[in-house]
Amino acid sequence: MKRVLIIQNDPPETLGLYETYLRERAAVTLIKAYELPETEPFLPVNDYDAFVIGPTPISANDALKHNFLRKEWSYLKEIADSGKPCLGVCCGGQMLSIVLGGEVVKSPSKEVGGYTVSLTGDGLDDQLFHGFPGKFPVFHWHSDMFTVPPGGKLLATGTPCPIQGYRKGNVWGVIFHLEITSGDAKRWASAYP
Repeated sequence: MKRVLIIQNDPPETLGLYETYLRERAAVTLIKAYELPETEPFLPVNDYDAFVIGPTPISANDALKHNFLRKEWSYLKEIADSGKPCLGVCCGGQMLSIVLGGEVVKSPSKEVGGYTVSLTGDGLDDQLFHGFPGKFPVFHWHSDMFTVPPGGKLLATGTPCPIQGYRKGNVWGVIFHLEITSGDAKRWASAYP
C-alpha cells in the first residue's frame, strides 16, 4: 500500500475530500504543521511515496515569518528534490512554486467563491487531471497567485487569475480548492469573515 503524508497548515483548512479519497486507497499520515513542536523534525521523506501540502491564509511570501512554515520550507525542498509526487494546494502550491524557482505575486483580483477553470493542452494530457473535462467548476479563496516555476508547465488557467495550476517534474500546484464541501466553506467563512 502506498504511503502518503498530508501536511495541514491551518486548523480550519483541512484537506477534506482529498484526505477522504486518499485514506480509502493509501496509508495516510496527517501532520498538523502548526502543532508540531519546534524541536520535533518532520518525518523522513523516504518514509513516504507521495505528499499533499495544504493551504493556509498566510501568504507564501510571509511564510518565513512563521516558525512552523519556516521549518516546513526546508522540508518542502527535500520533498521537491526527492522526485516523489507532491501536490500543493493554494498556499501549499505557492510555497512549492517558490521552492522550485517561481514567484508568488498578487492575483489581478481576489478570488473567493465559485469559478471556472480551463485546462491547457498540457493539463488535458496530465495524469493529475485524467478524466476531467476541459472546463470545470472550482472553489477559490485567495488573493495571491504563483508563477509557473522555470521549466514547469502551465496546466490550468482562469479569469481573473490566469495561472490556476502547474507541474514541474513530480510536483503539482493548484490555486483552487477541489477538496472542500459546502460545510468546509461555511467553516472557512466563519474563521475568516
